[in-house]
Amino acid sequence: MPWGDPSPSSPSDRGRNDGEYPKRSRVSPSSSTTSRTSDPESWSSRVLHGIRDHFSVPYNWIAPVVAAALAVGAVTFYQTYLRRFPGPAHIDPGFFRRRTLLGKVTSVGDGDGFHMFHTPGGRLAGWGWLRRIPTDKKELKGRTISVRIAGVDAPECSHFGRPAQPYANEALSFLESYLLHRRVRARIWRRDQYERVVATVYVRRPPFFQRQDVGLELLRGGFAVAYEGKIGAEFGGPEMEALYREVEAEARKKRRGLWGVRTAGKESPMAYKRRMKALEESGTGGKV
Repeated sequence: MPWGDPSPSSPSDRGRNDGEYPKRSRVSPSSSTTSRTSDPESWSSRVLHGIRDHFSVPYNWIAPVVAAALAVGAVTFYQTYLRRFPGPAHIDPGFFRRRTLLGKVTSVGDGDGFHMFHTPGGRLAGWGWLRRIPTDKKELKGRTISVRIAGVDAPECSHFGRPAQPYANEALSFLESYLLHRRVRARIWRRDQYERVVATVYVRRPPFFQRQDVGLELLRGGFAVAYEGKIGAEFGGPEMEALYREVEAEARKKRRGLWGVRTAGKESPMAYKRRMKALEESGTGGKV
């Protein structure tokens, strides 16, 4: 037989080969994979080790934590300081008795009330130079906050068919000249039954631009009286109420403003409103 030519082995040879060389056990790949993946201890330990190794590097967790903190801080800062309220109904209840609102006075309705356009952040937030403050009445409709100055009551102007009280026009003219188109800061106390914000109002005026309490200035000049009603009265605390009544007494003593007019100081705005209401209910129609 030629060299290298394989020859069929005889049955006896095959028998010897089977005896000399033992058979190999066959293990299917699928069974091997199943055994590895079905070992929960090995798989979970690898995952835990991977997580531990990942967070053991400070860069892997410091950057996401800082980014999340900055995002939460930015949202909180906006909600607290830069969110604009278009009207009293939109003011967060948590703001009352705790926060102030900065705005520009757009109109004055009577001697103790006005409308302001809320400008959170003021000039630092771009109001007046980057962000426009509307001036047209149509643009301002539904976008201003009605403010009732706390602790004072000015003579009633003519409205709803009622005649004006003595010295009402003078009080209105004073407040217009004092506040109209100026920036004010209002410390808000609550909303009243007419959806106005009752607030202590401050303004800075020349020549020294010191912060001035508008309610006190109305009382000091005799343009208003300290609020008389027991229900719904708001001064911002007993100390403020005592100060307001003291300033009113001084103006009365020196006969300033309405206290110097013979017919003006005889009937307070509260008494006037009660009398007008009684006349209307009796059918007189509010006519004196």
